[in-house]
Amino acid sequence: MLILRCPYCGVMADETELVPGGEAHLKRSGPGSSDDDFEGYLFHRENPKGVHFERWRHSAGCGKWFHAARCTVTLEVFGTYPAQVTEPPQEIREAISSKRPGWSWREYE
Repeated sequence: MLILRCPYCGVMADETELVPGGEAHLKRSGPGSSDDDFEGYLFHRENPKGVHFERWRHSAGCGKWFHAARCTVTLEVFGTYPAQVTEPPQEIREAISSKRPGWSWREYE
């Protein structure tokens, strides 16, 4: 079972208390975007085998959205952080790099 810590209220919540929100750190396409940009935003997502950054909502708790860094193969969680942050905090990037030598955040930018 997947267990994530809500960075807002500090609760260790299992997946039954959370709602997934898809890939984190997407460039949102708003009004005035081209059809191709909007199609890419709606339908084209990464689905990596390995490290992935996701949005989650603590629906049975504080109700806030947050991001989680985890491995899609092992379900290992590297950390969670507020959704308003534009990139993972340094300590999460270091935690990933220590377990995945050669990994780089630049791959996701």
